[in-house]
Amino acid sequence: MAEELILDGHTIKLDDYEESLMDGLRKLSVRFQVTSEEYHDIAVLLYKETFQVSVPERNLLFEGKIVQYFTSLTNLYQEGQTGDYYLTLLEIAGEGSQK
Repeated sequence: MAEELILDGHTIKLDDYEESLMDGLRKLSVRFQVTSEEYHDIAVLLYKETFQVSVPERNLLFEGKIVQYFTSLTNLYQEGQTGDYYLTLLEIAGEGSQK
């Protein structure tokens, strides 16, 4: 299992990682925790929807987009809260990925 995902230079520590292919494109499904202190930065990052995706442990680098995203908590503005984030990214076709 990969322990880190990097989206546009922002490193995210992972709790779960699954990698597969969908129509020949890389698909990553991950779970990670977000604290109330990190919430704003993560929300702004994920709002972009399309990223330079890197998984150093798997030597993966590609342009990807969010195809599924949900969280266990909808209000992380309360101090001391931690939510599980579930994110699925799909490689964008024709973007010249590395393996």
